[in-house]
This record gives sequence, structure tokens and C-alpha cells, in this order.
Amino acid sequence: MAVLDVIKFGGLASRDWLVYKHPRESITMGSQLIVGEGQVAIFVKGGAICDVFTPGTYTLSTQNLPLLQGIINLPFGGKTPFSAEIYYINTVTRLDLTWGTSDPIQLIDPKYHVRLRIRAFGQVGMKIADYSSFLRELIGSMNASDIVRYTKVLDFYKGILVTKVKSIIADIIIHDQISALEIAAQLDDISRRVQELLTPEFGKFGMQLINFFVKSINFPDEDFETINKILEDKAAFEIMGDSRYATKRSFDVYEGAANNQNGVAGAFAAGGIGLGAGAAIAGGMQPGASVMQSPAPDAAYCPACHAANKAGAKFCNSCGASMTPPPPEPKQDVCPGCGSAVSAGSKFCPECGTSLAPPVCACGATLEPGSKFCSQCGRKVGE
Repeated sequence: MAVLDVIKFGGLASRDWLVYKHPRESITMGSQLIVGEGQVAIFVKGGAICDVFTPGTYTLSTQNLPLLQGIINLPFGGKTPFSAEIYYINTVTRLDLTWGTSDPIQLIDPKYHVRLRIRAFGQVGMKIADYSSFLRELIGSMNASDIVRYTKVLDFYKGILVTKVKSIIADIIIHDQISALEIAAQLDDISRRVQELLTPEFGKFGMQLINFFVKSINFPDEDFETINKILEDKAAFEIMGDSRYATKRSFDVYEGAANNQNGVAGAFAAGGIGLGAGAAIAGGMQPGASVMQSPAPDAAYCPACHAANKAGAKFCNSCGASMTPPPPEPKQDVCPGCGSAVSAGSKFCPECGTSLAPPVCACGATLEPGSKFCSQCGRKVGE
């Protein structure tokens, strides 16, 4: 069996490595162990973690291998080898690990009522805080000359990570009633909440979560175009007013009529204009003639969809909404004595009997409720 005189980390071009298992397990006393900066070396025997070496150069002896000595009777001298596994662990903090949701979060935007497919992306930083706990979880799954990389560990946590991110984003949008367009302002809060939930999960495996960032939350362009169209229509209503917006929409229908596959009358019908009116306009269209006609002077507009209807119509011919305005609610006053609601015009409160007639000054002037002095004669109320 070969004797290993110098034991050291072989070195990797990439800094992505996390755990490196040394390929040789035949060791003799007097061999040199070299541990570089940002590393620790751990001796393992029979699956049990024994001695840990921090950065430095060591000559192996029974003095610096006390735990291993307790498991096996280490040989003295440099001739008889003994077996043990040596694992190098990278203790450097990695802050540039990236993550992202593999499938979108599907939900309804609470402000615009549009189905959105939201994705999230970000960055996470981690390091190994408890070498023994971390290595203990890996020993059973590692083979000779195995190299465990940060990406492999992150893949293990990614399921937990993405689940927490989705849950928190959905909770903020749905329960806090924040539109997806406004959620960018919540990135710091989302990052903090996710890190708080993930920290104990990483800690179970000896990992420390240094930081966690949600860098962006986005959704497909077609979803954004739908919301953008809603915003354009809302702006038109606010700027033009309901009736002028309805007139503008009728211009849009006329403009697109010639290109409609169903014909001019079909375009008018699709736009909410009566088939008879559309056909009459289509039949009377001449080069240079105006296609826009003023609405009938006795037309009534639907309070729900703003479509034109005949005067006296009870229901809208476009959306079926009632054209009759609801009756006004009966006016009510409040009793100054007990605060109960009373019918307008009542002289006494039906609950406490307080007079509801306005107070009158000795000069005959009617006093305003709560007046301390008469506005006509200046007399103090109650004298």
C-alpha cells in the first residue's frame, strides 16, 4: 500500500467547490497535512467525524489526532499505515449564487382583475457555519474523489426557497391588495421575509444564510399589454368623460367597419350599434360623404355601458341593465338627544321624545343648532 507523505487539497480552477474528499485513505504518522486559507480538513473514520484542522501545516502524530486515536490504536513510527478519510471543506462565503422560479406564479391582479403569470429572480449568499453538521449530512451520499459544489447544494434548497418566495409574493399581492405593477416597491420586504423563513431551514444542515435578495419580479409582455390597455381606457374616461368617450368609441367602430370580415353592418353590430342603423349607414356611404350622424335628440344613454337607447326604454338594448334610476333614499335627520335616525320632518324623536323643532330666541329669531348666542339680538341662548 502506497505511503502518502504530503496530504493537501489538489486545487480546482473553479471556486465553486464546497467539499472535496481526498482520494487516498492510506496515511502514516509523520505525514504532512497542509490546509490552505479558507479551508478546513476533517478526518473521518467509520462514518464518525474525528479531528478538525484549520488553515496551517501539520505533522500528523497521536498528539494532534486525539479523537482518531480514541477510535483506533494509531501505530507509532512512520512504517505502518492506517486508514482514514480526509475531507476538505471550503469556508469562504459565496455571495453571488443566483436563483429563479422555474414556473410562474399564476394569480389574479387585485387592482386590474387580470390573470398574471409572475416570475421572480434573485441572489443568495451562504457559507458553511457548522462543519460537522454539514459533513455528517453528506458522508453517506459521497463516493471516492467526490467534489460537492455550491450549485448542487443550492439545487437541494431551491425547492424550499422557491416555495417560500411564491407564498410570500402571492400573500402580498392578494391579502395586501397590491397590484403586480406596484410590487417592485416591496422587494426589500419580500427579501427580508424570505430570509427569515429560510434561515432555520439552512441551519438544519450547518449552512448559514448570509443574505437573500429578490432582484426582480416580472411577467410576460402580453400580460402587461392587457393591463396597459385597461389603463388607457381608464385615462380616456377620466379625461373625456363618459358621454364623450362613448362618442369616441363609435368613431372607432366606423373607422374599422370597412376592414371587418363580416361587412360594415356586422362591424356596427359587433360594436354595439343597432343592425338597422349600421345597414342604413353602410347602404348610404358615398365617396366623400360623412358617415357620422348626430344621435337622436331624444336618445337616452345607458347608465351602465353608455350605449344609446330610445327615449322611454326601460332596459338597455346592449347590456340589459335597467334604464330607470333607483328611487332616492328617504331623507333622515339625527336626534340631538340620543343620536337615533329619525324621518325628515319629524317633530319629536320616537326613541327619547326630544323635540326636533329648531330652538327660537326670545326675540323670535330661529337659532342654528348648537348656537350659544342669537345671531340677531346677541342674547345668550337660554336667558
